[in-house]
Amino acid sequence: MKKMPSASCDTLLDDIEDIVSQEDSKPQDRHCARKHVVPKVRRRNTQKYLQEENRPPSDSPIPGIQKIWIRTWGCSHNNSDGEYMAGQLAAYGYTITENASDADLWLLNSCTVKNPAEDHFRNSIKKAHEEKKKIVLAGCVPQAQPRQDYLQGLSIIGVQQIDRVVEVVEETIKGHSVRLLGQKKDHGKRLAGARLDLPKIRKNPLIEIISVNTGCLNACTYCKTKHARGNLASYPIDELVDRAKQSFQEGVCEIWLTSEDTGAYGRDIGTDLPTLLWRLVEVIPAGAMLRLGMTNPPYILEHLEEMAKILNHPRVYAFLHIPVQSASDPVLMAMKREYCVADFKSVVDFLREKVPGITIATDIICGFPGETDQDFQETVKLVEEYKFPSLFINQFYPRPGTPAAKMEQVPAQVKKQRTKDLSRIFHSYNPYDHKIGERQQVLVTEESFDSKFYVAHNRFYEQVLVPKNPAFMGKMVQVDIYESGKHFMKGQPVSDAEVYAPSISRPFAKGQVSGLTEEFRKSPGSHLSSTSHTCAAAQRASVSPRTALRPDCALKTSVGLALFALLFALFVKIFN
Repeated sequence: MKKMPSASCDTLLDDIEDIVSQEDSKPQDRHCARKHVVPKVRRRNTQKYLQEENRPPSDSPIPGIQKIWIRTWGCSHNNSDGEYMAGQLAAYGYTITENASDADLWLLNSCTVKNPAEDHFRNSIKKAHEEKKKIVLAGCVPQAQPRQDYLQGLSIIGVQQIDRVVEVVEETIKGHSVRLLGQKKDHGKRLAGARLDLPKIRKNPLIEIISVNTGCLNACTYCKTKHARGNLASYPIDELVDRAKQSFQEGVCEIWLTSEDTGAYGRDIGTDLPTLLWRLVEVIPAGAMLRLGMTNPPYILEHLEEMAKILNHPRVYAFLHIPVQSASDPVLMAMKREYCVADFKSVVDFLREKVPGITIATDIICGFPGETDQDFQETVKLVEEYKFPSLFINQFYPRPGTPAAKMEQVPAQVKKQRTKDLSRIFHSYNPYDHKIGERQQVLVTEESFDSKFYVAHNRFYEQVLVPKNPAFMGKMVQVDIYESGKHFMKGQPVSDAEVYAPSISRPFAKGQVSGLTEEFRKSPGSHLSSTSHTCAAAQRASVSPRTALRPDCALKTSVGLALFALLFALFVKIFN
């Protein structure tokens, strides 16, 4: 058999480097040659690279990096709550998106005033389930009736707990169902709600909505909102004034005061609405405007003289929303409205006399249980007499759990016909025709729905459409009225007139988080510091704020470590 070649070598190798031949460069030569090597620089967007490197995918269970879509129904109070929730979530690192399909979680902020609004809310929940979205519910519907079948298993944030929305969203993303429906109290006294200095994202950066109180003093038999918002609870005047100041410092030029009943403000804390308003007008910059919210007749009756003076103030819109609901005293009694038609007329007549040109807006319910044809005709006469420029006509809807739902109902067809008849009367007159040719000063704050005009309001909060000149937005402009419609006028800017900016600072960009205090910037989990949102999210994934040691635990730990170090030092000294 032929012997295979041996794998052994005749010469032993002392080192692996002995394999290198004489012609090869020596190690020291290769080391010296490094000085002449110029590395090729790879250009890249460092900031973008860091964000991509640090940010987990949006479907990650790590809270703080998901996209959230927020939908709000209902009144301006509810819209303010939605803005606060959006601000807190954005400050924490979540992305607020306007595209529902892109969102990982839907935050649905509901309204319980009418059946259609709740139907939309219920349908949105169904659609969210179909699209496999995480869901958090807010607003008056789940607060008033959290045990409804279609709400089961879903996270709920109560109307007084909106300052904890981040916690609820965080737990929902982790797959948990959380419900925070409690009331805020201080020494047993119910508070108006969450703090007013929380971060928020204003839907319109030029308009600040301030809720002066929550709940009301009435017990209207048709109202479901009372079940959610409860009895009257007012914010202190100083807190409201501070919020107004902060808003103007952030470029706001128009403030809306809102609540379930603005006229009842302060009755629970020993003050009243005129006192608040006089404090607020002191801090409104020249050219900026204040708009009052809805007030029921009983509470405005006590302050008519003072309210007339305030509504004549140049920085307050001569506008007031006073719901009458019906011009029939028997119907008002069945509603438990606590006033009669004569009270409503006396308020309107007095204000029209003392505040010339004032806009009075009102609400009417058609087809309330027990409403007769004669009752309805009284309401028709009221509209024909006063020709309200702004009238909200609502067909009656029985809300579950309210006394009115148990009353004998007016036939559906009759309710529909009365609603149509009253709408026809409302559209039979044009409230602004006589204003054609007037020169008016208007404040421009938004874009029209059809995107063809900018929307402004004059002294009486009447809508005036002006040309889309970016220089006008957020400014006071003089215009000549040349056309009118049912709900608007059109104005041509005066060529040589000054365009006045009432804002004391530049307005925030759309979607920018406002109201960030130093306290919130430094709080655990807040991303609005020198570090990026993504880095903060990654850090929070490994160290949750809730894992931080309490002060007492930290002290005990420090003492224990010190004793351990001392014993260890003695041990080393003895054995050495």
